[in-house]
Amino acid sequence: MAAPLRIDGRLDESIYSDVRPISGFVQMEPYAGRPATERTEVWLSYDQRNIYVSFRAWESEPSRAVANEMRRDSGNIRQGDCIGFSFDTFHDRRNAVQFEINPLGGRTDGQSTNERQYNADWNPVWDMAVGKFDGGWTVEVSVPFKSLRYTPGREQVWGFQARRNNKWKNEISYLTAVPPSLGIGRGSFSASLYASAGGFEAPPQALNLEIKPYVISDLSTDRTATPVVQNDPGADAGLDVKYALTQGLTADLTYNTDFAQVEADEQQVNLTRFNLFFPEKREFFLENIGLFSFGGAGGTTTTGDAGDTPILFYSRRIGLNGSRSVPILAGGRVTGRIGRYTIGGVNIQTRADSRAPTPSTNFLMLRARRDILRRSSVGVIASNRSVTQSGIGENRVLGVDGAFAFFNNLSFNTYLAQSATTGRSGDDVSYRAQMEYTGDRYGVQAERLAIGANFNPEIGYVRRFDMRKNYGQFRFSPRSTAVKAVRKFSSIGTVTRVANGTGRLESRLFDGEFAVELQNSDRFAVGAANDYEFLARPFPIAGTSVSIAPGAYHFTTGRVGYLFGQQRPVSGNLLIERGTFYSGERTAFTFNRSRVNLSARFSVEPSLSVNRVHLREGNFTTTVVGSRLTYTMTPLMFVSALMQYNATAASMSANVRFRWVYRPGSELFLVFNEDRDTLAPGFPDTRNRSIVAKMTAWTRL
Repeated sequence: MAAPLRIDGRLDESIYSDVRPISGFVQMEPYAGRPATERTEVWLSYDQRNIYVSFRAWESEPSRAVANEMRRDSGNIRQGDCIGFSFDTFHDRRNAVQFEINPLGGRTDGQSTNERQYNADWNPVWDMAVGKFDGGWTVEVSVPFKSLRYTPGREQVWGFQARRNNKWKNEISYLTAVPPSLGIGRGSFSASLYASAGGFEAPPQALNLEIKPYVISDLSTDRTATPVVQNDPGADAGLDVKYALTQGLTADLTYNTDFAQVEADEQQVNLTRFNLFFPEKREFFLENIGLFSFGGAGGTTTTGDAGDTPILFYSRRIGLNGSRSVPILAGGRVTGRIGRYTIGGVNIQTRADSRAPTPSTNFLMLRARRDILRRSSVGVIASNRSVTQSGIGENRVLGVDGAFAFFNNLSFNTYLAQSATTGRSGDDVSYRAQMEYTGDRYGVQAERLAIGANFNPEIGYVRRFDMRKNYGQFRFSPRSTAVKAVRKFSSIGTVTRVANGTGRLESRLFDGEFAVELQNSDRFAVGAANDYEFLARPFPIAGTSVSIAPGAYHFTTGRVGYLFGQQRPVSGNLLIERGTFYSGERTAFTFNRSRVNLSARFSVEPSLSVNRVHLREGNFTTTVVGSRLTYTMTPLMFVSALMQYNATAASMSANVRFRWVYRPGSELFLVFNEDRDTLAPGFPDTRNRSIVAKMTAWTRL
């Protein structure tokens, strides 16, 4: 185009009348393959600086549209009416970037890797606006070419996909046909199904340098420290730099890195004897994190369950020691593509910290992966930690892996890895062989996973050591034709067997579930599990004074749950469990993934977890109550408060955050953190408190 589009959401430029739009969306849900019931029109255009994507979404009943989220990067945007589009900029039919917008102007962006892993913390600079007309709503988006990475050369061919959610109909439609077995997530990530968009030219490579300094000021109190810190003022500054080495390769540098603006962790109750997983929330480590996934393991999950497969790059090992932050001196990262190779390297140096205490440590992670066949890859990974967690010697890991995908639903994941830790030798290998078929009607999984007693990736995460696991699952999910209110029935059976390195059985689980998924997106499920656990030593449970005696235990649990779809004013997941548990019994009540929409700007997300446990060794009750309150002034300005009470830890905490994107790429944060001891006499006594003001300023050259 000769002149840039005005990004105002009006669709009144001549291109919208002179150029025929792309249309003809196809349903994925509820009736796969049928034409979408509401018309959606798309225009793609470009100039020397930007690529533009515009939508006109026709709506037969505009008053029934569901839109209740304005906050940027909120996962709830997808739970209402929204438009999404994806670019496979390297046209490798594997990796892509995604953008989503709803009628209120709420937006999200993210990256998908190998058509599976999704990273919602990719935050490029782009502009958008929404509008309304008598028959629906409109979207205009401008994405600078400098915000994207693509193959060298002026003439470009990219993969392109567009999706529309019509929530009051619970209808999901795509520009190109997507099988319902993939679901809304993998459907958007499946770059092999994208249309090809060509006939446009990208600008020649020029200097692409982004500089983002920050300044921070804080006031902190810590009564658990020695000596006690009381209203101690502080100030600091740092710098992040991003430089495009080539069109496909990017270098990131950070100095005096600070993460004071990151939301606090949601508290968890651990009734097992294994490690808990807390997701990474720091933006520097989350960008391009999918590149470092290994052997089919996750690592970008936002829940507290990462499964048994080791994660070899668990970035929370860097800059954190338990709940305490460790200062990061400087670091760098190189990520991107060179031909059929995807490469990544991270090197971070932390400072010594006498509070923890931890010595100055260097963390190095290297990853390379080569695309083979149509949708498969093989790769290597290596890591080095200069000082182990014990403070003695160093730790290294080397591994090879393969991910093989066939058709749309059949995949195999394999890996072999070995660690080397000072003072630990022998039984230091882990391997995995996994097969998964995810059809719409049938699903099958089979896995063999082994983790040696001395396999110790100290820049990684291992939930359970010294194990040989065999796992199988079968799912039958027919779609309903007789009952219009029902979309699908599901029956799932799972068998898990875990032995240690000597062959002794330690765990065996039989689990069955029957579920009904309704057309309105509600879900009802009932299930039962029969568990065997062998304890070789006493097991202190859930941070209480109760310790379960060694021995073999059989216990059975029944459960019933109902998921209220997020199109409702009040939504959430309700789960009730009851059954035997080790030497006694357990009753549990959980309400999570909840949301109360008081208005388009104000929402409350309450959560509750209660476990009443009666054992031969003693009785206890765990209670965790929490709520996230969010008020959104504009799509680029909000304040949120995460309030939590944990009876077992005798803790009442608050994390209040104000975030304002005052211009593209530049932000202002105000953060208040407080933790109180509920066992103190009178009003809960303060353990620690901090007030933080942080400002960043982004510049692109």
